[in-house]
Amino acid sequence: MSTGGGRKRRRGPAGPLAAAWRAAAHGAPGRLLRRITPVTVPVLLAIADAMLVNGVGLGLELGVSVGAAVVLLVRRRFPLLVFLFTLPGLYIGYIWFAPMIGLYTLAARRPGRARLVICAVLLIAAHFFPYPISDFELTDYRENTLVLIDATVTSAAPIALGLLMRTRRELAFRVEDLTRSLRREDRLLADRVKTTERARLAREMHDVVAHQVSLISLQAGAVQVSTEDAAARAGARTIRELSVRTLEELRHMVGVLRADGGEAGTAQDLAPQPDLEELPRLIEMSALEVTYEGGVVAGAKGAKTVERAAFRTVQEALTNVRKHAPGARVRIRVDPMDDAAQREGEGEGEGAGRSGGAGESRAGHGLRVEIRNGPPDATATVPALPGGGHGLVGLRERAQSLGGTLEAGRTSDGGFVVRAELPYGRVGSDPGEYGAG
Repeated sequence: MSTGGGRKRRRGPAGPLAAAWRAAAHGAPGRLLRRITPVTVPVLLAIADAMLVNGVGLGLELGVSVGAAVVLLVRRRFPLLVFLFTLPGLYIGYIWFAPMIGLYTLAARRPGRARLVICAVLLIAAHFFPYPISDFELTDYRENTLVLIDATVTSAAPIALGLLMRTRRELAFRVEDLTRSLRREDRLLADRVKTTERARLAREMHDVVAHQVSLISLQAGAVQVSTEDAAARAGARTIRELSVRTLEELRHMVGVLRADGGEAGTAQDLAPQPDLEELPRLIEMSALEVTYEGGVVAGAKGAKTVERAAFRTVQEALTNVRKHAPGARVRIRVDPMDDAAQREGEGEGEGAGRSGGAGESRAGHGLRVEIRNGPPDATATVPALPGGGHGLVGLRERAQSLGGTLEAGRTSDGGFVVRAELPYGRVGSDPGEYGAG
């Protein structure tokens, strides 16, 4: 136990130091250091080489050598000029680092074959011929051969290393491009799989739902023709109208699911898009006791995507009332968001706050939709309707996709309220866009 404790105590001080080191390495000091190191280190090496070869005393050799080292600061921007400026340092000052670094940069950034050959010959000449040129001994074959071999290696090594680094960067870029291509192909394959799955789901939806709804429509038509009761005939007519409308929306939805590529836009343009103009008809056919307070002129031009979201919100809320609160009274309010906020500030009992015209109704920055129902009627029969629990989740996702919010919860009187705020700011004006639900 003591040994383990000792190890922990020894590692303790290293933890903050390591964290501080990592923070410095990844912070602004680390980024600055990584930026200036490749520029300054070659210059410092070349200056050290100049001083080691020529000493620290002032003179032509040291001045030319230090000048050749300093110009390396701009070697990445002007590699050819920098290399040419380093040649006097090699010829007069007998330095190697500056011209070799300059030739390496030229090979890595401007790898023209003729240019590299000419620069290599210049470096060999500057290395081979002594300064002053009067000291050159043509008859000293052995010494001249050794110096020529040394000069050739000195010029070939930085060129080879520069070309190698350039090839490495090109390979890294190609590997990255290949990786992006593979990812793009994976996405395309996934999209193709999704398209195939959508087509399969569309076929299943058409085969199952369309058949059942068609039977409902036929049965309702038979009842409408055969019955003598006016109320039953009206109910059968309503059922048949709803069935026909359901089949029409189902057909367009199947078209959207099966559409791919350019056909998707055509299918969306053909799809029926309910908006606030159809909200009274929806309420009328809901068979519920509904009070509608609309502060927005139905059919006024605006953000149709927001109006469709408001319509779907009311539609889903009425469906939930029929399922879970039969016989309950329902109140629906659809107002411009600014006007709705003003009404809440003035109080619930000061009127419906209807707008006087289309221009005034669009003065707000969006729509606020509220569907509030009371407690269910204890004497009403609860219909055995199936439910998956996804309705409110879908409404919330729709509101969030438009940049709005949706709240739902029980009220103190045992009822339920659904309130959505749908701004205009993050939606387009494309009337053909198929809604989020």
